[in-house]
Amino acid sequence: MDFLSTVVEKHVAVVKINHQPANAMSTQVFKELTEVFNALEKNDAVRVVLVHGEGRFFSAGADIREFVSIGDAEQAAALAKQGQDVFERIERFSKPVIAAIHGAALGGGLEFAMSCHMRIVAEDAKIGLPELNLGLIPGFAGTQRLPRYVGRAKALEMMLTGEPITGAEAVKWGLANSAHPAEHVMDEALQLARKIATKSPASVSATLALLQTTKTSEYYEGVVQEAGMFGEVFTTEDGKEGVAAFLEKRKPVFSGK
Repeated sequence: MDFLSTVVEKHVAVVKINHQPANAMSTQVFKELTEVFNALEKNDAVRVVLVHGEGRFFSAGADIREFVSIGDAEQAAALAKQGQDVFERIERFSKPVIAAIHGAALGGGLEFAMSCHMRIVAEDAKIGLPELNLGLIPGFAGTQRLPRYVGRAKALEMMLTGEPITGAEAVKWGLANSAHPAEHVMDEALQLARKIATKSPASVSATLALLQTTKTSEYYEGVVQEAGMFGEVFTTEDGKEGVAAFLEKRKPVFSGK
């Protein structure tokens, strides 16, 4: 791997992006993200994934240097589709993915962060989609995901002005889970990841899958799927362990079975 590295400890995989100077989202980074998440999917020791950036930024955007080699609209659309596919893979990942954001998550960097399931941010981080400042538009599903988090009006304001909001404002608008001083972001994100890692993997995975149905399913379709998954999770060894531990007034120990 040229730009990504992974360390697994206590059921948490920490994925670090190191594509200096800005951890830009390049075609090589997309390739490596696909390889890393494919491997983590198969690793039963991993229950939660935490992504962060090395250096000054989480990710300051797409790799603009690659744009100069694009010759026509078809090539540009193919690049956008590549990023969309990678981020959709992450959003549909069966294990929770947490983004620990410091410095900046701009353009493609924010589009990456929005595909993660949760975001822990530095209070002073810069969060935004500034593509219109370049005469372009967000291309990695930013126009679709941002309104889901902050609403249509605020999303339009952020995209049309190109002006970022702070990490603290991102929490206010529902784009991030919590904001902290920059030096505490990784500790807070790790604490959250480790807490989730103590839960039953089957119940966590089912919850993530059901959350995805809210994008495309009507309410009654969703609750039918919920009932079915409840039945599946209920009959797992972890489901039985959780119920037994509650009745015995002890802390459950989930094996992932």
